[in-house]
Amino acid sequence: MKTIFHPENLRGHANHGWLIAKHSFSFASWQNREKMNFGALRVLNDDIVLGGNGFGEHPHENMEIITIPLEGALRHQDSMGHSEVIHSGEVQVMSAGKGIYHSEINDSANEKINLFQLWIFPNKQNVEPRYDQINYDIADAKDAILQLVSPHKEDAGTWIHQDAWISIVDLSHQHTINYALHLPTNGVYIMAIEGQHEIGEHTLNKRDALGISECETIHINNIQPGRLLLVEVPMIF
Repeated sequence: MKTIFHPENLRGHANHGWLIAKHSFSFASWQNREKMNFGALRVLNDDIVLGGNGFGEHPHENMEIITIPLEGALRHQDSMGHSEVIHSGEVQVMSAGKGIYHSEINDSANEKINLFQLWIFPNKQNVEPRYDQINYDIADAKDAILQLVSPHKEDAGTWIHQDAWISIVDLSHQHTINYALHLPTNGVYIMAIEGQHEIGEHTLNKRDALGISECETIHINNIQPGRLLLVEVPMIF
């Protein structure tokens, strides 16, 4: 098993007043040559956007973009004609493909929103842009791995153009669980949303992350109740 530990306090940080952003990997003005990506996972941003603010219209291409609100609601509009609001308990996928414009604005004038946004390199270039949005019940993740995203249209959750799986688990005190990788050439980037968890020699507290590769199964032992985000991606792509 090969691991790389990313403690919360060493994430990139940007405070724009209306936006407080934490970056797991190099992004915008925060650059770290040792933190460019984890396999096909290019971005994992942890953003707090104040009420009435957001990201104006901007372009993307050839990237799978996954947005997971943790608190609050986000209004999305794009050049495909979608105008949607994404809430906590929902997942949004946007395949930028050959090119798309979109905006993301806090749907509340007063309340903040906290969200994860992930960018994953696709395995197909210049596809037709695509939008999808699903909801999930966090109760289904209680001491169980709940799949949110996969490569397969017929699977639970939604899908993207990459051999990647995104899951969430909500662990009880001292509960243990195993995560079996779908492909031997993949790795898993695990973000502790909250709680305290043991994985091998590492202890993950809130917003700590651990990248794991060159293994088949990951054993997770919970110390303090809390949730984990698991992002399985190809290490070679």
